[in-house]
Amino acid sequence: MEEALNRTIDPACLQEPPQAIDVINQLDKFGFCLYGILTLMSCISLLLYLEQCVYIYKELPYPKKTTIIWINGAAPVIATMACFGMWIPRAVMFTDMTSNCYFAVVVYKVLVLMIEEYGGTDLFLKRFSGETFKISVAALQYAILKTVLSVLSIILWTNGNFDLSDLEITGTAIWINPFIGVLTITSLWPVGIIFMNTNSNLRKIKIIPKYAMYQLILVLSQLQTSIINILALNGTIPCSPPFSSTAWGSMLSQQIMIMEMFIITLVTRCLYRRTYDTLPTEAHDDDHKEMKLVEHDV
Repeated sequence: MEEALNRTIDPACLQEPPQAIDVINQLDKFGFCLYGILTLMSCISLLLYLEQCVYIYKELPYPKKTTIIWINGAAPVIATMACFGMWIPRAVMFTDMTSNCYFAVVVYKVLVLMIEEYGGTDLFLKRFSGETFKISVAALQYAILKTVLSVLSIILWTNGNFDLSDLEITGTAIWINPFIGVLTITSLWPVGIIFMNTNSNLRKIKIIPKYAMYQLILVLSQLQTSIINILALNGTIPCSPPFSSTAWGSMLSQQIMIMEMFIITLVTRCLYRRTYDTLPTEAHDDDHKEMKLVEHDV
């Protein structure tokens, strides 16, 4: 009976992800239209981001402009990497790691942005001199260690020691991935603490929707992808030759991610296409310690 069951399994379901040419050859008219539309979305996201970079570089002062450029690039970079992963399934591990490394830096940059909106570290510390913040350098540690662990994973993969589908206790993935998960959680803690203490004073610069977009990218790029991968590993997502179950799950994740990041790119473009000038005055409410900002719509 077991042999009969094995004969019903398509050999393609047990193979590694197909090459790019194999993906192209098996596409029908609907597939070409779908891939074309998703590729166009990725290109538009990237072009809008590049145009936004030029605008921010010209209009905003340093160092705020570099911080905002980093944060604005989260959705376009993830969409671009997802597009590469969609066309080249065997590169999904590398494209995902690139996106995750970039977003690890964004987590730290969001923390920096909220401080810079107060005029920098010195003014921020002066304004909250009598208050206690239980934060650490976890966000910066995450940005550094995530990159280091991604490079280590690639090195181990080239030697055949790293496999995302290997969930055995002796596998390296079962040790590296949970550690990255712990780093992610600890890095979100200081960002959340700063946001909870500053969002009331930064409402005029739309810090709440900006923070919401950052959180949404986090959920979609990390949690959503993990759920899809788990469903694929369990066989809940069936294989679709020439894709195995895990490869097909990754493909669905890339396609969904492109559409989501395209929408987020449009929203963040509207939120950040503004300039903020700090009023040159020392008068501020002692009770609320509120910084006055002038917002100029473009």
